[in-house]
Amino acid sequence: MRNSKIFLLLGLASGLFASPALAEDAKISLMPEGPQALAFQNAVGFADAVIAGDKIYLSGVIAVPAPDATDLKPAYEQAFLRIQKTLERAGASWDDVVDITTYHTDLASQIDAFAEVKSRYIKAPFPAWTAIGISALYEPTGVVEIKVVALKRDAEGE
Repeated sequence: MRNSKIFLLLGLASGLFASPALAEDAKISLMPEGPQALAFQNAVGFADAVIAGDKIYLSGVIAVPAPDATDLKPAYEQAFLRIQKTLERAGASWDDVVDITTYHTDLASQIDAFAEVKSRYIKAPFPAWTAIGISALYEPTGVVEIKVVALKRDAEGE
């Protein structure tokens, strides 16, 4: 009996038995603002971003070029602007990004134009960046998917 009381006290003190309300506060999901995107993401089951502790995890954003486009830069620009808007909604900026992972359907032909657009948003000190060549994306007409992790600034912006 005494051992079970000690376990209960240790569990309460360590947060092992935290209430569901406290657990929900530990993670905040940012959903899209537009009704069509919201309906899609609810149906598929993902958020634009999740804030957990001091990290902001953005879902991948796919760059989709216009039909018959030969220049992919406008599609990359649109994807980076969407990421920027999500970062801002989460209380962050490009300066807070610590990790970028990009998935390219044709890495060799895409990387130079992609890096040029990325450099408009990402400045030194640079985050980690991993570029991966893949065969397909969720969106069949997409060419690159960009996934970002950022640090959440405190209330004073530090």
